[in-house]
Amino acid sequence: MEKTAIFHRSTDNFAYLLNDQTLQIRLKTKQQDVKTVSLIMGDPYIWSNGKWQYSELPMNLVGNDGLFDYWETEVFAATNRLRYGFKLNSSTEEIIYTEKGFYDSIPVDSDYYFCFPYLHENEQFQAPEWVKDTVWYQIFPERFGNADPTINPENVKAWGSEPPAVDNFFGGDFAGVTEHLDHLTDIGVNGIYFTPVFKAYSNHKYDTIDYMELDPQFGDTDALKELIAQCHNRGIKVMLDAVFNHSGYYFPPFQDVLENGENSPYKDWFHIHDFPVVGGEKPNYEAFGFVESMPKLNTANSAVKKYLLDVGTYWIEEFDIDGWRLDVANEVDQPFWREFRKIVKNAKPDIYILGEIWHDSMPWLRGDQFDAVMNYPFKTNVLNLLANNSITSKQFVENMSKVYYSYPKTVFDYTFNLVGSHDTPRILTECEGDIKKTKQVFTILLTFMGTPCIYYGDEIGLTGTQDPGCRKCMDWDEGNHQLELKNHIRTLNALRKKEKLLANEGSVIFLHPTEANGIFGYKKFSANKTILVLLNPISSNQKFSLDKSENYNILYSSNIVIEGNQVNIEPNGFGIIEYNV
Repeated sequence: MEKTAIFHRSTDNFAYLLNDQTLQIRLKTKQQDVKTVSLIMGDPYIWSNGKWQYSELPMNLVGNDGLFDYWETEVFAATNRLRYGFKLNSSTEEIIYTEKGFYDSIPVDSDYYFCFPYLHENEQFQAPEWVKDTVWYQIFPERFGNADPTINPENVKAWGSEPPAVDNFFGGDFAGVTEHLDHLTDIGVNGIYFTPVFKAYSNHKYDTIDYMELDPQFGDTDALKELIAQCHNRGIKVMLDAVFNHSGYYFPPFQDVLENGENSPYKDWFHIHDFPVVGGEKPNYEAFGFVESMPKLNTANSAVKKYLLDVGTYWIEEFDIDGWRLDVANEVDQPFWREFRKIVKNAKPDIYILGEIWHDSMPWLRGDQFDAVMNYPFKTNVLNLLANNSITSKQFVENMSKVYYSYPKTVFDYTFNLVGSHDTPRILTECEGDIKKTKQVFTILLTFMGTPCIYYGDEIGLTGTQDPGCRKCMDWDEGNHQLELKNHIRTLNALRKKEKLLANEGSVIFLHPTEANGIFGYKKFSANKTILVLLNPISSNQKFSLDKSENYNILYSSNIVIEGNQVNIEPNGFGIIEYNV
């Protein structure tokens, strides 16, 4: 066996609480190198006749990422303490793996083993349970609906009269969202994620001027309160977007620094290198991506911290929002986020805290900062497979296995999955107008582990290139809607609501294709039911062999046929199949 490829740590994604007395334990080994694994486990304080008392529990091979196999089991710790190690067998040898290294036989001293000192219930990862059942809908407020022309900004353009640009305005407002809430409930959406709504200079509003004031082009506080009340009456949660990494150029404290330099009482609110303050291509102050209009806030400064934490609670207490999406979250210091979590959870214990992080996010997901992050690796892999054709289905499953096993299941259940946003080309454009491929994208999005988000207009087939092209006005003429796509999304959302296995109940195993670009998918299962999600990524018919002939029921599909244990799936087709165990 390749010992250098065997890895475990008693933390994060390798050992974590499922409930107050149950641990999920994982082990990583070289792919196809190990035949069986057993967990050696016991309470460190239970000895008999000078020997540590232990038992053994088989581990399950649950996935591989092309390089490594992943093994997993659940352990009930009756005494709330656990010492454990691993017995690994190949076709030729057996080794014991513990915290202190590798051995030919089982060490008799419990001190040699990995340790979970005590299972504290309050150390279990906690996120709002309602998120598992939520299908989000991202709204760019300036482009969703204009129902109150009396508050239009200057030089407003007629709705949809020209392509979106970095500096044009069409007058979208809160009343325009309220007016179209029935559209959201019709397609099965029960959560709205708004891009920023606070006073700002741009049409995207990521350059905040005042975090305590709504942008007047969207409406006043009464308009937002009415919108949120109408959402809550329909069972729709509301999440706002906060930009705490940086402010806008016209943020009054920054303007004071520009005017008064070193004499400004706000000079330490930012990261100023020297005075006078100078912008341009390379400002002499820290900014988001060197953009002079977005000066970086010093969140370690006590005054800045108090101001932003007050923002965090104000919109909860005054408007009863249900979530915060945090922009550029990885560039803000983690001590700030720890304080932020405490104060907003105190204001509303079941509020959802979502961080925008594009890379490995485990440091922010240990229960003391965020409830979830935006799952950009999911988007990348789905589009690389179905839109760009740059990876095979085999590579997709391997890539997503690596992502999935990089986090505890308890964390991944709440991750925020997306395939498009205000920062990316429209999904139908990415798929070059291919409805069948676009339907496959949404099949994965709305049945995968995590909580899915639909970018406004994607459900009706809006097109658009990289921003600002992806920020078109919503088209409310149903005669222009792509009805096949809209009905597909409506059906998937209804199925997700009915079948809880599609909304993060139970367990999951990836279904690897037998050929490089063969049928792929995943199996979601509980003690008495299994649901298979299968997709054919190519433009010709393919077959997939089920484990055995069962009484299968096709819940929803493009056009599949099951004969015995063979599933025939049409080109770029899909099937969602259930059977009872």
